[in-house]
Amino acid sequence: MSDVQKVQVGEVQLAYRVWGEEDAPPAVLLHCLGEDGEDWRGVVGRLAGTHRVVALDQRGHGHSDWPGDYGSARWRDDVIGFLQALGLERVTLIGHALGALTALLVAAERPDLVGRMVLEEVPPPLPADPPQEVPEQPAGPQPFDWQAKIAVVAERNAPDPVWWEALEKITAPTLVIGGGEVSPIPQGNLDELVERLPDARLVTVEGAGHLVHEERPGEFLAAVNSFLAPHS
Repeated sequence: MSDVQKVQVGEVQLAYRVWGEEDAPPAVLLHCLGEDGEDWRGVVGRLAGTHRVVALDQRGHGHSDWPGDYGSARWRDDVIGFLQALGLERVTLIGHALGALTALLVAAERPDLVGRMVLEEVPPPLPADPPQEVPEQPAGPQPFDWQAKIAVVAERNAPDPVWWEALEKITAPTLVIGGGEVSPIPQGNLDELVERLPDARLVTVEGAGHLVHEERPGEFLAAVNSFLAPHS
């Protein structure tokens, strides 16, 4: 795998990995809650054939700082600062779950930074029904800061209403990938999201569940590559 690099963004150091040719168009990968940039290892080889791939460890995860202060607005601002620190613009943002929600908020806040977007199993910023409960922290060390889990559950139950309203500001063509009926994300929410976004399409990989890029990497990559192809 690529070596881990670090960059200072505001008050946190963020870790990231890079693959692909330096002059290839940039694709920035945002992992789900509890993972880090390594989570993309099964698909990064194919993506790096056409893109300069940058996989970020979001704050509270992996080799990035764990400051104890979390929430989607923080993760959004981190990504915006990260893109600026690396001099990246008009990127393809590819996010999974928490990372997909972060991508949505980045694209709404700074449409100029995002050329295209892929959202895998994104939890739309609508109140969870039924509300989620915070599970008890497991014993022993965790691979991420448990405070991030607490923040995510709180926001799933009561997301900022501004986030849903702001989706209409997104200009990036968007591919939404769902894992079908076995997913914990209500797939009807993905339909609502696609209707809300100005330029979006939905691809469902039935039976894949929440981990589409891990469970069905071939189908995930086929959908992504078709969407990112120059004629698309």
